[in-house]
Amino acid sequence: MLTLGSHHKYYYYVSTVDMRKGFNGLSGLVQEHYADNPGEEKVYVFVNKTRDKIKILHRTQKGFTLYYKRLEKGVFELPNYDIEQSIIILSYTEMIMMIDGISIINLKKNTRY
Repeated sequence: MLTLGSHHKYYYYVSTVDMRKGFNGLSGLVQEHYADNPGEEKVYVFVNKTRDKIKILHRTQKGFTLYYKRLEKGVFELPNYDIEQSIIILSYTEMIMMIDGISIINLKKNTRY
């Protein structure tokens, strides 16, 4: 069960990641990024090269929580991004849709009044 909500900031780490990495390895990849605002809870999303495994690193003030999901069939559909970026910002909706296998490439959000 995810204890994440829309009040968190979500970041997708663009480079592929070795899924053998744990808390220390993954937090080392984004070390300079979360030094910006140490009091803020951030969530980092990592995907492997074959796109069938995903790890989510949730950084809190007291430590880290690591979520891991492996697909039996299919791949995770990744958001569009600029190749020169190393980390992109995701909305809570985009992250949940990516985890649940809903297409986010042709995502069109309607304006709500």
